[in-house]
Amino acid sequence: MNDWEELLETVAKPAVARSQTLKSLAVGPGLLAQSGEILKQAFEFDRLVVFADEAGFGAAGDAFVKSASAAGFTVATHIIPAHPRPMASVELAQTFEPLIAENDSVPIALGSGVMNDLVKYAAFQQNRPYGVVATAASMDGYASAGAPLSKDGFKITIPVRCPRVIIADLDVIAAAPAEMVGWGYGDLCGKVPAGADWIVADALGIEPIDADVWALVQDHLLESLADPAAVRAGGISSIAKLFTGLTMSGLAMEFHSSSRPASGAEHQMAHLWEMQHISFNGERVSHGACVAVGTITILALYEWLLEQDLTALDIDRIVAEAPSLETRFAEIDTLISTPEIARSAHKQTAAKHIEGAELKARLETVTKVWPALKRRLAAQLIPAAAMRAKLMAAGAPVTAAGIGLTDNEHKAAAYACRFLRSRYTILDLMAETGLLGAGIEHIFANPPGNG
Repeated sequence: MNDWEELLETVAKPAVARSQTLKSLAVGPGLLAQSGEILKQAFEFDRLVVFADEAGFGAAGDAFVKSASAAGFTVATHIIPAHPRPMASVELAQTFEPLIAENDSVPIALGSGVMNDLVKYAAFQQNRPYGVVATAASMDGYASAGAPLSKDGFKITIPVRCPRVIIADLDVIAAAPAEMVGWGYGDLCGKVPAGADWIVADALGIEPIDADVWALVQDHLLESLADPAAVRAGGISSIAKLFTGLTMSGLAMEFHSSSRPASGAEHQMAHLWEMQHISFNGERVSHGACVAVGTITILALYEWLLEQDLTALDIDRIVAEAPSLETRFAEIDTLISTPEIARSAHKQTAAKHIEGAELKARLETVTKVWPALKRRLAAQLIPAAAMRAKLMAAGAPVTAAGIGLTDNEHKAAAYACRFLRSRYTILDLMAETGLLGAGIEHIFANPPGNG
């Protein structure tokens, strides 16, 4: 048994057995030819409607339709343009719903991140199970029970159901454009700072760690990230471990009923950029590319924070100088120019804002737990420069310029992104201790790595 097959057998198979919805995860070379029979075992319907963009259908569509037809399915297709890159929005997903309802069919998402999220939402709205034929290891959302979609310009993760079946033909996935594999590697790298953020929230009594869910994401994370050059080259073993790591992150989110196990400050930064519709070389920047840059940023902040002595905080001064909620609202309105995003940021920020006696109690906790928390964080984190090198080797972007941003726009996002979610992260800890500005200014004056 290969190492990736052992990972699937010992980690993925028990996780799938625990899922309320996912019944079959088929990963291996040459599976497209068997895809029809795999689906036949999972669905009682005899009609399929395949949703894909032109690129995804070109990668696997004909072979899948042939296999599904041979297994006895009647197959309809709905193919949308691949350029410009489709936007993951509720509005686009809603156009899929009539095709599911009218044909009384099982929807199949053939593609990667955007197509999966669109079909996942449309299938849920029609109360219909769906399946995935993955064409790239480009993100962690295949197995998740959430659909991160833009609605009226604001990106939210909408609770839905994960697929009943995921089919991942490693020959297809290994042949995906190298940039897409880099995106998936970037998304998986984000689990390192996301884990650190959960450690912080746990230590401060804000959100306890679920040990079983934590293990699903973190226990084999470094193994899945071990060989970025092989990932970029399309090595089957490395691609399989990357895909498995991403899929387990998706299941962890289902089990925890939130994205906390796989998403922290690095994702908040990415979500801000996605809401801003940033583009590079004429295409909308992918989620995983945004997460890659956000991951380096947050790791650099953690490095700076671990050099500070939080046992010596001047608590009374910090509490006296702490901004009020109204001041925070004014800051949001300065940093976020889109009214819809700013209004939502007000609500999210109000949900986690503390001041006065509550802030004083939080800071007293920080000073007490900091020595132990610092050790836990040091064991979790990877140096920003080392992560940057890994991401570069995998072909993921590592600078603001690599995703079409200026350094000033990148820095502005570091200040603004914590307002988008009520989730507690390093950015909130640094803001509450009065250290956020100093930390951000330091890392942008001293960026990790070279060139």
